[in-house]
Amino acid sequence: MTTILISGAGIAGLTLAHWLRRHGMTPTLVERSASPRDGGYKVDIRGAALDVVERMGLLDDVRAHSTDIGRGTIVDVTGRMVASMDGDTFGGRDHDDAELRRGDLMQLLRGLATEVECRWGDAVVALTDAGDGVDVEFARGDTRRFDYVIGADGVHSATRTLAFDEPDAVHDLGHRVAVVDVPNDLGLDREEVTYVATGRTALVYSTAQSTTATAMFLFADDRPIPADLKGLLQEVYADQGWELPRLLGHIERADEVYLDSLAQVHLNRWSVGRVGLVGDAAYCASTASGQGTSLAIVGAYVLAGELATGGGLAGYERAMREFARRNQALASPNLGRMVLGSARQVRTALTMLSVLGRLPGRDRLAALAIRPIQRAANAIELKEYSSRVAR
Repeated sequence: MTTILISGAGIAGLTLAHWLRRHGMTPTLVERSASPRDGGYKVDIRGAALDVVERMGLLDDVRAHSTDIGRGTIVDVTGRMVASMDGDTFGGRDHDDAELRRGDLMQLLRGLATEVECRWGDAVVALTDAGDGVDVEFARGDTRRFDYVIGADGVHSATRTLAFDEPDAVHDLGHRVAVVDVPNDLGLDREEVTYVATGRTALVYSTAQSTTATAMFLFADDRPIPADLKGLLQEVYADQGWELPRLLGHIERADEVYLDSLAQVHLNRWSVGRVGLVGDAAYCASTASGQGTSLAIVGAYVLAGELATGGGLAGYERAMREFARRNQALASPNLGRMVLGSARQVRTALTMLSVLGRLPGRDRLAALAIRPIQRAANAIELKEYSSRVAR
């Protein structure tokens, strides 16, 4: 029986564990967190990833957990509504795409992996090539041998650091993103409101699955991330209009603030011997691409299938490399629209959005902007992998 250690119990890791079991292999998960963490932003599942979710038997459940956001609104520094459009167009989604909270997706995926061993509160600290396997030393002090080790541990992958000699793999896009849960002071009902200013964007949304709201802050900044995350947000958004003073107050009182750089991962290869990478650890496209979750789901499906049918780690990379490249290419143009670099760009963009909102056929015109996302989301032909296990 092929044994595979998966480092990271996130979306990529859980999806991979499910498909490995479906193919008759024995996965083991190791996760640094002591228990599941179900917070985070809402995520989109598009294109080929929807096909994978359907093959997992989860599509109906995913749709039942839809955020159901029906309206997106843009406001200026005074809080004046500039434009409003339907939620799918606002979020860059085709109407068949699925949007749900990351925590809800994680719970659904864990439901498919209940029989998979998971070492919570543990981590890989050393990897040794054993020829026909990999000897893994864990932080708890024990060592075990696996046929393969797969890093599904995100953009800051420890597995990649241990096994790959590519120290410059992470490419900072010069922006930071922060997410925090806040009270629903605006009384939003399945609606998203975005504030646009020079070099910084802020948005607040409420979903069908929550009584509170979530705020996201996206801003241009290439400085190292400080220990004082709340202080950085206070600095960047000081003296801003709309609801920013109230939101900054909520940040000060928040128990937890997530803040990280927007970055991509570019590697010359996704495997070294019997150690491979999947999801953000191998080809992070960043939040700006809108495709991180879909890449993780599709990559896990393809990796398990190639291991099961003899293609191995090399076959997985051949099948996924162009798909990953196409989706990573979405980030820069998307980011240029999400965070505007000058006051003139802000004025121009808000004027165009205001005009667009009054034009006949505006939804059709807005839909043209999401075509590149849909083309990238479908830029792979998924195989129907058999369950013939590679020994």
